[in-house]
Amino acid sequence: MLETINLKKSLSKSAYQKAMPELQERLRKLQYAARAANLTTIVCLEGWDAAGKGEVARKLTQKLDPRLFRVHQGTPPTPLEEGYHFLHRYQISLPNYGEMAMFVHGWYRRVLDERCDKLVKKSEWREAYQQIDEFERWLSDDGQLIVKFWMHISKKKQRQKFKKYLEDPNQAWRITKDYRRHHREYNRWVVAVEEMLARTETSYAPWTVIEANDQRWALIRILEVLAQRMQQQLDSVGEQNPVSNQASQMISELHREKPNKRGKRVNGHHKEQPQAGEALHA
Repeated sequence: MLETINLKKSLSKSAYQKAMPELQERLRKLQYAARAANLTTIVCLEGWDAAGKGEVARKLTQKLDPRLFRVHQGTPPTPLEEGYHFLHRYQISLPNYGEMAMFVHGWYRRVLDERCDKLVKKSEWREAYQQIDEFERWLSDDGQLIVKFWMHISKKKQRQKFKKYLEDPNQAWRITKDYRRHHREYNRWVVAVEEMLARTETSYAPWTVIEANDQRWALIRILEVLAQRMQQQLDSVGEQNPVSNQASQMISELHREKPNKRGKRVNGHHKEQPQAGEALHA
């Protein structure tokens, strides 16, 4: 699956500089519309080490209202948390109704890190697929929006990013022993990633694979897809249940402000960039 991803996709600097502020402003308006409509949004951001997940979180939150958004950075469970079901610490961190949260390397640790680093038994990570699907189905049935991204980079690109970080004294701390080991075991991780994508792909919580060798492309693509999914969910909420006049007005205004089409530069040729929603899955 992953070997078919076109990692040569890239975005010109001028297109990026035009698109980013427009998308950030649109997401800010979507955030307030979601608040008015009581729509909860959960973003699962997964990807390779050094794929740029931190920069995505930074750009996404730059213009959002911090009172309505939380970012949860993925960390190993504490000894206390290990005494509970692996999903427990994520359940207690879920956002309130009408708010947004991003889990950077969240509950998929069980079928990635903990599987590949052999921190749990095979039976534990294998049964986690069904548990994750049930957890996300529960959230979806409750009317919450789940948007999942996998940021994909090549092994060569990952090595280049490691080298760049190590050459910068302010960034060298990022490259841990675990990062080095995961890089050496890249091909083994590919198997785990592909199984994760296949086993947890559902109609209510689909995956979007992001071509992340070019950071500008990845940033714009993620924000576009998120904006489109939030708009679709707001439209669905408005059709299924009555919403407040304020929410209805905000949703109508967002429809009047259609996103502008942008250009991209791929392999030196200028082409029109597809709008969010086209070819979401690799």
